[in-house]
Amino acid sequence: MQAAFFRQHGGPEVMETGSVPEPVPQPGEALVRIRAAALNRVDKWVRDGWPGLKLPLPHIPGSDGAGEVLSGGGQFQPGQRVVINSSLSCGVCEFCVAGQDNLCERWALLGETVPGANAELLALPERQLLALPDNVSFEQAAAAALVFQTAWHSLITRGQLRAGETVLIVGAGGGVNSAAIQVAGLAGAKVFVVGSDARKLALAAELGAEVLIDRSQADWGRQVFQLTNRRGVDVVVDNVGAPTLMTSLRAARKGGRILTVGNTGGPRFELDNRYLFAKHLSLIGSTMSTRAEFAAVMGLVFTGRLRPVIDSTFALAEVRAAHARLESGEVLGKIVLAL
Repeated sequence: MQAAFFRQHGGPEVMETGSVPEPVPQPGEALVRIRAAALNRVDKWVRDGWPGLKLPLPHIPGSDGAGEVLSGGGQFQPGQRVVINSSLSCGVCEFCVAGQDNLCERWALLGETVPGANAELLALPERQLLALPDNVSFEQAAAAALVFQTAWHSLITRGQLRAGETVLIVGAGGGVNSAAIQVAGLAGAKVFVVGSDARKLALAAELGAEVLIDRSQADWGRQVFQLTNRRGVDVVVDNVGAPTLMTSLRAARKGGRILTVGNTGGPRFELDNRYLFAKHLSLIGSTMSTRAEFAAVMGLVFTGRLRPVIDSTFALAEVRAAHARLESGEVLGKIVLAL
């Protein structure tokens, strides 16, 4: 089968395509013919490598995918259209049994430490698949899966977002942020967005953001206070990390919640603890979702109440260009590979 992979860590230039052995499904697994796969920042981080990461090489990245079942164990029939839940769980540990499978003792992310969806064929447990209706394209499904479950679990489950609250989303162009804007709006919140340029803020407005702040033109932390009569916002969603988290703490109201869902700008930062205890803030970590939440939020995608934003589509053979686009800083939504 054809796949995109890397033999060594490095920049987009290490990505290549070629023939690799086909996966052999194990009991309880389905074999899926991937038709579309979407890129995420984790694809860059895995490709770059980090201290302590040990992967059998060559490695096939890709956490998002959708396609057709070729063979399965019974729940899914050959030819059935499916979207993949990339939050891999064992199904038998105490967390999985309790319905908290994103806390699984043997949790893994597809494409991060196990071979991913940038390949024509993928074998994985049937519990990781969700039936895909005909009205949703493979490209839309692949673009939605990871980012919408991340946004839903962080805002609705972990953040306990309520109608009438204010939400600040730090960043306007990425996949998780474009999903979070929509989820927050659907929950009845007033959405503030900080973006780096007018083009990204225009997308945020199209998705339902009511207050737009261009960080290239003003101190966004100060602007949030001014726009809320020095109260601050109820919830901040920050997936940037090191460069922004302290300003996120300042922008939150007393008793507010800061949801950290990633670290695209860097994982390590200094924290002024006075902001946490003096303002009674809650700093909440969140990633991915449970299988039940995945089904719930994808159901909203299937009915059109939430929509994935697709920046561009590349052929599998153009994977280097797709990775270069991912790193450009110009992306609006998700980049998709068509297989």
